[in-house]
Amino acid sequence: MSYEEVAPETQGVTVQLLTTVDLGPEIEGMAGRQLRMRLVTIEPGGVFGPVHNHVDRPGTVYILQGTITDHRNGIATDYGPGVGWPEDHNTTHWLENRGTVPAVEISVDIVRHS
Repeated sequence: MSYEEVAPETQGVTVQLLTTVDLGPEIEGMAGRQLRMRLVTIEPGGVFGPVHNHVDRPGTVYILQGTITDHRNGIATDYGPGVGWPEDHNTTHWLENRGTVPAVEISVDIVRHS
C-alpha cells in the first residue's frame, strides 16, 4: 500500500530573494544552475505547500525564529530557532507554522534558471 500525503495550498508565506550565484562559470558541469538564498516567513497558521519534492533541487534550511513543522511520510517534526535540515532528492514534504509568532527561515538551494 502506498502512502500519499495531502497538504493545503500555500498561504501566509512571504518569500524574499536575498541573493543568487550563477554556478555555470564557477563549477564545470553546472551551466544553467544557480545557488539561491531566500528568506522565508510563514505567518502563524501559514502553510508552505502543497506537498513538493526536491528532486533536482537540493538545499538546506535554517530556522531563525519561531517553529516550523515539517511533514514527511506522515510524520510531523517541529524545528525551532538554531536548527536546520537538508532537503535532498529523497525529500517530499510540506511545511506549516502551528505557532503564535511568525516562523522565519533561511533557505539555500540549487535551482535551474532560464
